[in-house]
Amino acid sequence: MNDQKRTTSQLNYYIFRILSATLAGLCGTLSFSPYNFWPAAIFSLTGLLLVITNCNYYQSSCFSFFWGIGLFGTGINWVYISIHQFGNIPKLMSIMLMFVLIIYLTCYPVVFSILLVQIWPISTYSRLIFAAPTLWISTEMLRGYLFGGFPWLQFGYSQINAPLKGLAPILGMEGITFGLMLISGLFVCILLKKHSLLLIISTTILIVFLWALQLIHWYHLVPQKSIVITLIQGNINQTIKWNADYISQILNTYLQHSFNNIKKSKIIIWPESAIPDSEIAQNNFLTQLDLTLRHKNVSLITGIIDVRYVQHRQQYYNSIIVIGDSTPYYYSNNNRYIKYHLVPFGETIPCKRYLESFFSFFNFPFSCLTSGKYLQPQLTVANIKFTASICYEIIFGNRIRNNFQADTDFLLTISNNAWFGCSIEPWQHLQIAQMRALELGRPLIHSTNNGITAFIAANGKLQSTLPQCTEAVLTNKITPTKGITPYVRLGSYPLKTILIIFTILAIKNK
Repeated sequence: MNDQKRTTSQLNYYIFRILSATLAGLCGTLSFSPYNFWPAAIFSLTGLLLVITNCNYYQSSCFSFFWGIGLFGTGINWVYISIHQFGNIPKLMSIMLMFVLIIYLTCYPVVFSILLVQIWPISTYSRLIFAAPTLWISTEMLRGYLFGGFPWLQFGYSQINAPLKGLAPILGMEGITFGLMLISGLFVCILLKKHSLLLIISTTILIVFLWALQLIHWYHLVPQKSIVITLIQGNINQTIKWNADYISQILNTYLQHSFNNIKKSKIIIWPESAIPDSEIAQNNFLTQLDLTLRHKNVSLITGIIDVRYVQHRQQYYNSIIVIGDSTPYYYSNNNRYIKYHLVPFGETIPCKRYLESFFSFFNFPFSCLTSGKYLQPQLTVANIKFTASICYEIIFGNRIRNNFQADTDFLLTISNNAWFGCSIEPWQHLQIAQMRALELGRPLIHSTNNGITAFIAANGKLQSTLPQCTEAVLTNKITPTKGITPYVRLGSYPLKTILIIFTILAIKNK
């Protein structure tokens, strides 16, 4: 009878912790846009640290697995839309592929918890305050690197309007993530009553100090270079976008909105692959449009697919080109940007030799794109300099920083989020773009096909936006900034130094 009660008690214990872990992970999604409940990030990380308290490596891996299912299962389930609706994959297989991605991402918190419990088996202050933040950032960095990287839902992004945002211009987004795990570890120490009074005072001082960092201004406005820019959100349905029968209709949509706003704008921006054809095929159209725009003294930035023959083979490039500027447009001119970070399985196939035959079933029009160079010159348009990126690669903050220049006026990212319908993905994408503006101290222009098109200030705040999944136009007078943030100067070196110090303290006080 006692054995039966013990078994029932153990079962209830596991069920409770599994449910708690799943809910804690789910809570993490609420910290991101469009929910924007930033304290949920601390609740989620604190919950993870609590559920693996007093656990062996097997138990901790089980509980952290369900925590990951809760976070990624609710936070990135929008990939199903692109796989099933636009990838022409059967529903059951689409669900399976989505779960494969979710389980893969869940492996990282599992690795974190196993290492934490194995190396620091007792929940001391050293494990929670020194070891946990260091291991967490290390596994998150790994997630952003392996297999091309998928650093989506990193908690630092959720703090764009929170007290910790002042860390971004100093340590970058990952520095905020580190701060969140440090605060979560302090909270767990307090809950476990480890030197509670001292820790409560220390935690309060830390939070106040981090909040005060956002009062520092690392940049200044340059009002004499203010310029009026118009963004066209075409809201072209993905089901017709690459259908040749609709090319004229799509171009007319963008042209009509552009010419309706041509008198009030100096620069007009179309989103990623707004022209649904190759640049060489549309060369006559582009040349004529260039003449018209130069006559009107207006420049156009647009996304387009470039096709070139290299060693008798066609190579496709996801590009940004400039039309109507002081220098006449011509095919293959240098004032362009070519996407470097391609979307795995959407724009490029990792391990192509082994997986190409399987992924040939996908209905993606350009799943074999070629990358541009890691470092590329800025776009120069109407004497304004842009550090450009296309869609998914805005999440790779280190590369955006490496392409950033001291004389950059604006950051620019163009995107086609129609692959994900009217889901929460565009909101998360916009939040990531906001963080890049905050890190680098420059206004960011976010031009998209179906949302969320926006002008973002250099402090990461939204200046103006368009509703999601609507055909609309957004015009704004935007002012460049000058100034160099510590993150621009030093990159991730300060954070890596902190990680080394915390690692030494964690091992020394093990």
